[in-house]
This record gives sequence, C-alpha cells and structure tokens, in this order.
Amino acid sequence: MDRRTLFALGPALALAAGAAVAQTPPATPTETSPLFPDDDQFWFETVRMFGADEYGAGSFGEVLAVSRQIKAGDYDSWYDAWNAAGDRLAKEAEGQLVRSHKVSARDNFLRASNAYRSSEFFLHANPKDPRVSRAYKRAVETYQAAVKLWPTPIEPVEIPYEGTTLPGYLHRVDGSAKRRPLLLLNTGFDGSAEEMHWSGATAAVERGYNVLVFDGPGQFGPLHRAGLPFRPDWEKVVTPVVDFALKQKGVDPKRIALMGVSMGGYLAPRAAAFEPRLAACIANDGVFDNGAPYLAQVPPAQRQAFLAMIKAPPGPSPLDPILTGMMKASPVARWAVTHGMWAFGASNPRAYFAKALEYNLSGGVAEKIRCPTLVCDADGDLFYKGQPQVLYDHLTCKKTMVRFTEAEGAGAHCQVGASRLAFARIYDWLDETLAAIPA
Repeated sequence: MDRRTLFALGPALALAAGAAVAQTPPATPTETSPLFPDDDQFWFETVRMFGADEYGAGSFGEVLAVSRQIKAGDYDSWYDAWNAAGDRLAKEAEGQLVRSHKVSARDNFLRASNAYRSSEFFLHANPKDPRVSRAYKRAVETYQAAVKLWPTPIEPVEIPYEGTTLPGYLHRVDGSAKRRPLLLLNTGFDGSAEEMHWSGATAAVERGYNVLVFDGPGQFGPLHRAGLPFRPDWEKVVTPVVDFALKQKGVDPKRIALMGVSMGGYLAPRAAAFEPRLAACIANDGVFDNGAPYLAQVPPAQRQAFLAMIKAPPGPSPLDPILTGMMKASPVARWAVTHGMWAFGASNPRAYFAKALEYNLSGGVAEKIRCPTLVCDADGDLFYKGQPQVLYDHLTCKKTMVRFTEAEGAGAHCQVGASRLAFARIYDWLDETLAAIPA
C-alpha cells in the first residue's frame, strides 16, 4: 500500500470509532504534484513510473507524454493511456526484433512491461475485468521477451509451493556455476516480480549477486493466476523459496539474504524470524505493525470500540456505511480498499481491515530474528511513518538503520525516484555483512 492512503482513511476511521479526529491533523505530503495536483495517488504512481527510468523501465519524456493524456481520478483514462503506451512499445519492439535490432527490442519490451503493469493498477475493484487479465498477461509476456535478450542470464522459474507454484525469476551474474551470494527479493502490497527487475534485482546483479525474485500469495502473479491471497506467516512462503534456491547452481548456502520492499518490510522480517538459513535480512522500508497507521488515526479512548467493530462477526455493522462513504469520497481509499479486499481475500472493506491488522511482529516475533538486519527509513514515508524505528527498537540481532531524506531526493516510500542512491547504501551494507561470514 502506498504512503498516501492514510490521509484518506484516517478521518473516516476516527469517525467510525465514534470520535473526532485528533486536533493535530496528519502531515501533508512535502513534495508538489505538478501533473496531478489534486490526486496524490495518481501522482505517486507517476513518480513510480519516473523512477523506473533509473534502470531502463521508464523514460522521462515518455512518462510525461502519457501522463498528459490522463484525467486525474479517472481510472479508465489511466488504463487507456498506459495500455496504449504498452501496445505501442510492444509493437515497436516486435518490429525491431524481426530486423535483428536486439538491444532496441529489449529496451522497448522492458518499458512495455512496466506500462502494462501500471495500466491495470486501479482496476482491482473488479478482478474479473478482462482489462486486468489482458494487462497482466501482456506485462509478463513483454518482460519475458525482454529478458531473453538480456546480456546476463535471467530465467523464469516456478517455485513449488503447497500443491501449486510461485512465479519468479532467477537473475544470474553469468552462466557459470561459480558460487555467489544469493539475494531473495519480494515486493509488497501491490508490486510484481517483473517490477523487481528494476527495483532491486539489476542493481544486485551489477554487484556480483545472483538474485531469485518471487511473487508470493497476494502478490502479482499468484493473485492474477489463481486468486491466492496474502498470508501473515510469510515464513511458510520463504522456506519453500529457500529450498528451491539451494537446488540451483552457483548458490552459496552460507550467504543467502532476503529483502522485502514496501509491505515486504513486514514480510521479510517475519520470514527471517523463523527461517534460520537466512544470513541477512533487509526491510525496505521497515514495518513492525501493518495496522498501526490505521489505529493511529483513532483517538486512544476509542480504539477498543473501533477494534470491536472491525472484528465483529459477519453481518450489518455501523462501520459499513462509513467505510463505503469513505471509498466514494476518496479515490485513494477506493483503490486501497478494493485492491486490499482482492489481495487479502476479504469479502468487504471491514473484513479487509480485520485481516490487515493481523500483520505485525508483536509477541516476541521480531526478537526471534537472529541474522543481521538492515532497516530502511524514508523520512517522507507518511504511511509507515515511525514504523522503521519501532521495528529497529524491537530487534535483538545485529542491526543497522539507514535513513533516506527528502533533501537528497530519497525521502519517498521505498526511495521511489532515488533507486541508485538507495541501492548503493543497501547493497554496500549487504556486501560488508556477508563478507564477514567465515568461508
């Protein structure tokens, strides 16, 4: 979930608890939104597209041109513009490939994949919308067309998991069987294994890591393919991934690290608490309690009443019309809740919030982590504001905090738009941490 959702949810949640919002209002975003000044959600997703430029999955002028075709808050216009961009780029890439212009084709296929991924982002209120399935299919097809042309080996894989498989990609430094450190990489609430190509995998391969990217339940591939929802016990996902990784050539079993991005800042530490084969963990950004930002908007005296309504048995609730009204009033909340209902397997908004509150590292879970852990904290990450520090304070393992600031252009959620700066710090830490492990 992106960092602006809190602004839409907070007042309604406080009202639902039967109390006024605290006198001090939530902070407002520090950056301006020149393309979508009245729609923070559209602006953040646009910055996400701009940031993809750093590793070849976007183009600044292209993002500007597409964005000018979009009407703020209009989900159909967002889809139409980005889907058309994907179709245009894919067609051009196909023609280049026929004429043996492989580098040009590779680059256009990669940008096409990102355009398709973004196009269906706001359509999840109806997962059966044919535009959703087409965009997913094309995002995967064009990405896999790109990686066939990549200068380093990238292999699509299917990881055995509870009677089915999880999709992923094994990125290698080269085709040799030389043992190298392995980074396991998963996204969070709304990303994809394909997006992780430019959101961590390429930067790690450049530094000599093999990388196994995967989508777990609730994430892009398993959600689109089979409707598999999120689960809070993420170690049940990561353990089969580690089992699979250890069967691959060139994996140093003593140097397997895990990084989770966005809500993955909860998922990765949760897995590390119970998977002893991990040599390092990175939470980017750190999350101790996924439900804390929601509860923070409810005055303390009303929280028990709010939680009681959230956790009440199925049936009519005074909370339901308030949540419905909140979603009608805010496109930010509408996207967050409708996507959350699909990704968490919830039948209604209240059920989604109940499930989201289950994702926390309390009860001594964080304290179980034994491997060195890096916690990232972006000072403009207003959704998970304060959560990295809470996670860091609970850790009893060897731990490091790295902070990213607005002043250096890296203060956004997961340092969107400043990936090269961020990955330099993150992977420098990982280099030094794994180098300290005896051979």
